[in-house]
Amino acid sequence: MDRLDVALIEDAPDVREGLVALIDASPGFACRGAFASMEDALTGIRPPLPAVVLVDLGLPGMSGIQGIQILKQRYPSLVMVVLTVYDDDERIFTALCAGASGYLLKGTPPARLLEWLRDAADNGSPVSPQVASRLIRLFREQSATVKVEHDLTPHEVRLLKLLVAGHNYRTAAKELRVSVNTVAFHMRNIYQKLHVHSKAQAVARALIDRIVE
Repeated sequence: MDRLDVALIEDAPDVREGLVALIDASPGFACRGAFASMEDALTGIRPPLPAVVLVDLGLPGMSGIQGIQILKQRYPSLVMVVLTVYDDDERIFTALCAGASGYLLKGTPPARLLEWLRDAADNGSPVSPQVASRLIRLFREQSATVKVEHDLTPHEVRLLKLLVAGHNYRTAAKELRVSVNTVAFHMRNIYQKLHVHSKAQAVARALIDRIVE
């Protein structure tokens, strides 16, 4: 199994040290940086980039959401997953729109957390079950009364449906019987047509605009 390099941004020393210990003690994982503030992370995270960055939201100084937006602009391919105690609609929606690829709640079992980190690195969008239910409700409430057309091809819509259902690039490729590179090609077209920059944003747009129901 390839080693997965993970960085984390967490201000609580006990939580930060616990995450570092978990990551470094788990086969196939390595901690590539543990930062107590977003300001430190903006200085410390640079190429070669970690595969995934775990981001707390309630940080001193710059918030996690502000930092996610800056890091995403700086490194568009950087995968960031929120790990927080907050499960309110506003933070969930804003974090995903800022560029987070997933949203997990603290208290997630260690084995599940590691599994979700690998899923995020594999173009997945991991979310805690409580967050998933809130997302579906939130997007349904905010969905337009009329479908918004984006000139997507039938194949692109099928791919979006798989992503909404929780597939990553690899599993979607298997389901569609195409290569991962083909899925990536179609996703670039989808991003352009939907005016988004991440898989999580594409899923959100698909639900809000009722492309997928």
